[in-house]
Amino acid sequence: MKPHATAKLYYRAAALLTHLPWALQRTLADAVAGLWRLINARESRVTRRNLELAYPELSEADRQYLHRQVLRTTARQAMETLYLWTHDPARNLSRHLQERHGEALYDAALASGKGVIVVAPHFGNWELLNQWLASRGPIAIVYAPPENPVGDEFLQLCRGGDNVRQVRAEGPAVRQLFKVLKDGGATGILPDQQPKNGDGVFVPFFGIQALTMTLVNRLAERTGATVLYAWCERIGPNLEFALHVEPAPAQIGDPDLQLAAATLSAGIERIARRDPSQYQWTYKRYTLRPPGSGEHDPYATARHPH
Repeated sequence: MKPHATAKLYYRAAALLTHLPWALQRTLADAVAGLWRLINARESRVTRRNLELAYPELSEADRQYLHRQVLRTTARQAMETLYLWTHDPARNLSRHLQERHGEALYDAALASGKGVIVVAPHFGNWELLNQWLASRGPIAIVYAPPENPVGDEFLQLCRGGDNVRQVRAEGPAVRQLFKVLKDGGATGILPDQQPKNGDGVFVPFFGIQALTMTLVNRLAERTGATVLYAWCERIGPNLEFALHVEPAPAQIGDPDLQLAAATLSAGIERIARRDPSQYQWTYKRYTLRPPGSGEHDPYATARHPH
């Protein structure tokens, strides 16, 4: 079966699942989180190690509690995302986006014609944020395509829309984004995944040196576009979210790459600390270590659960 046809079958299956009552979907997600812990799945191991690195001041009991909370919200976030992808975006926004903070700030930045860079950490539900951005006008969203072509086709089906342009995070992407911003458009970037060596610099993230992208800095410095942080924070158990849009510090576009990346990272950390359970701690953020540091991949020596 061709990838597109297979992706359509996956989409229909997701639609059937997400038309079950939300209470049941939430229960299924919680069961998945419990299974991750029971079998010490990758999600559980990586989260545990990240929390050891980022929150060394916590007691073992507090860290174990946060570990359970992160896995639960991660599983729920995955179920929420399937729900949002298979329901009408306008309906999602009217029913589930219960608070809107900074909406006028984004609209004014877009109307200025200078271009807008939306920095969207992996916090809360970024897919609902994508739908809100698309509701305000055309948006170019940078994404890392799955290796499996069926997975890529599935993302195209789920995220596609009249105002959404998905830009693969590959070589030509930078040129495409420059053009979007020079034309006064908007682009959305998830800034907290580890770039390739040479595409970032090491700056602190939760007190640990982390390779951090310089793409946001390069785009901001060369285009003069407005940079905004944005996220959709979960405020209730029943698909209830609050939109937040805030201006980024001017230093995020500074010619000094270290200063710019450190500013970007500090903003991501500030948002993640609002509710650590809503941040994507299942991702291996610290695998690459600073050259000459003598440090090793911290996930290769992750401890087993007690």
